Parts: sequence; C-alpha cells; structure tokens
Amino acid sequence: MSIKGHILVIEDEAAVVTLLTYNLEAAGFTVDCAMDGDEALLKLQETTPDLILLDWMLPKLSGVEICRQIRRRSETRQLPVIMLTARGEESDTIRGLEAGADDYIVKPFSPSELIARVNALLRRSRPSLIEETIEVANIKMDLASFRVFRGADEIKLGPTEFRLLRHLMENPGRVYSREQLLDSVWGHDVYVEIRTVDVHIRRLRKALNEFGGEDVIRTVRSAGYAIEVNPPANSPT
Repeated sequence: MSIKGHILVIEDEAAVVTLLTYNLEAAGFTVDCAMDGDEALLKLQETTPDLILLDWMLPKLSGVEICRQIRRRSETRQLPVIMLTARGEESDTIRGLEAGADDYIVKPFSPSELIARVNALLRRSRPSLIEETIEVANIKMDLASFRVFRGADEIKLGPTEFRLLRHLMENPGRVYSREQLLDSVWGHDVYVEIRTVDVHIRRLRKALNEFGGEDVIRTVRSAGYAIEVNPPANSPT
C-alpha cells in the first residue's frame, strides 16, 4: 500500500543520511534531516513530521535522550519513532524501547526492510496517509478491493500479476531487472526460475492490452521492465 508522509532523519553520519534520504524519497516520502540533537529539537519546534528515524549515538544529545524529550512534549508525544543504532545487545534494545521508541533497527540494515518497517508503523499510527489507489496513465489499481481498471474496463489479473503490476506502478518509469522483480514480488527466500518473470510479464501485458490501447510495459533489452507514465503510440510488445 502506498504511503506518503514527512520523515525527519536524525543522524550524524553523512553516508547514512544520504542512503536514507535516497531510499525514503524513492519510496515517495519527503525527508528532512538533522545532524545532531539540538538541531533536531529545533526542527521539531518548527514542524511536526509523520515519523522520526533516530540514531542512538549523536553529538550533544543522545538518541535516547531525544526520544525521552519527544515523549515529554504534548505536540510530539504520539510521534512514531524508529531508532537506528549499531548497538545490538538486548539490554540496549530494551533501553531504546523504554525511552519511547516504537521500533528498533540495528545497523547495517537493509533499506527495503527499513522502508517496510516505516510503512508498517505509519499504517498503524497515521492511517490517513494511506492511499487506497494507485494511478498510472489510464490504469487505476484499487488496493482495498484488489481490482484493476484501464479506463472504464476492468482488468482481470491473477495474484502474481497483481503484485507485479503494483510494484511497477508504485515506481513508474523505473526499470527493474528480473532479479529485482523476483526479490520484490516473489520474495528473497523463494526459489523461482528467473525466466518466470518473463512469463508473468507476458500474462500481465496481455491482460492490460485486452481492450486495446498502447502498451504501457516497456521492455529494456538486457536490463528489465518498466511501466510508462506516457507510453508511445504503437509501442512494441
């Protein structure tokens, strides 16, 4: 489910800030950053984000102390907080959670896992941010009813084609390799032949084109597949 929101990243390592910003913005979030505790608290006086990613070890004020201050203020008491840290001991996890963190991720972390955690926490705490539909070109996907329409025509898809289309529609124009699609749609722990992606792309393309119109799925030779926002007329299949 697509979620849009404003994330405040409180982190003093420039490389981590760059990694987080890139992946969060690619997922549709707006991102603001603070490099230390004092800057973070100033930003929180100016605006209230939808979620905070908070590093444990920070200059001037620790992440634990910032979390405590966030929970003391009425304006920020309910803000979702995910702590990021190199500390992996159970006692440290307990300290972070007792300080008021809602979740806890140990570095190094998978960006896709972090985005999934952010989305899961926002689904619980900010349900108004959830978008029930995705629209690209003249294709509309209703995530609540699992129905897909192209113009006025309903497109019948199997569950795998639905997940595949959803992934492409959430990232329009971006080319995904077969390996990336396998990981995102089928999962990391499932063994599937790589050419299975091509089979499901063909099924998806056939279903989308059943009622006519330009082909919205672009094949990039030796690279992968993308869905086009403005597909050219008579695009090849």
